Amino acid sequence: MAPSLNILSVMAIALVICVQGTLGEIACEHLDQDTCAYAISSAGKRCVLEKRVKRTGEEAYTCRTSEIEADRLRNWIETDECIKACGLDRKSLGISTDSLLESSFAQQLCSPQCYDSCPNVVDLYFNLAAAEGVFLPKLCEAQEGSARRGLMADIKSSGFVAPGQLHPVKYTVAPAPIKPVKYTVAPAPVEPLKYTVAPAPVEPLKYTVAPAMSPY
Repeated sequence: MAPSLNILSVMAIALVICVQGTLGEIACEHLDQDTCAYAISSAGKRCVLEKRVKRTGEEAYTCRTSEIEADRLRNWIETDECIKACGLDRKSLGISTDSLLESSFAQQLCSPQCYDSCPNVVDLYFNLAAAEGVFLPKLCEAQEGSARRGLMADIKSSGFVAPGQLHPVKYTVAPAPIKPVKYTVAPAPVEPLKYTVAPAPVEPLKYTVAPAMSPY
């Protein structure tokens, strides 16, 4: 079923392009839900897809002309390649800046495949961003820097660190080798000397001669 729908979508786009080439103009009200979003009428007005629910509960899509003008673009049906490269959806309803707040969408919008090859999409979101006070090229620069930092974080977490800038190597003089310490056995502790009081010096004895006694 899906391949059949894809074939029908391609045939519808081819039919619109043929009509465009034959009549030279596109009217949004004549486009179906597979060609309306991101299309530009012959008057330079952007087409918007709208959805309504019938009384039976069935959803119905209609394409109408908006008041948003495209910059130097006329009679434009966006290609499938740009729809895919820019992360768009042909069933997108209306025109809103909400998608610019999504990091994944901004990355696809700023990718070379979209930004350099899909002028209609870039013109649309350039003006939408400007209405919010955002300069789209600056937003893309920020996205590129964020993607680069994310890549570096992934590389570091995986263990493969990219080589950084080489810095001059500073050399310092190595200290002289430490000589081994020689240990010697400490002498046994000296016992304290005990002192005794010397006796007083002995005085020499003095002898006296006894007088001779008379026999009588």
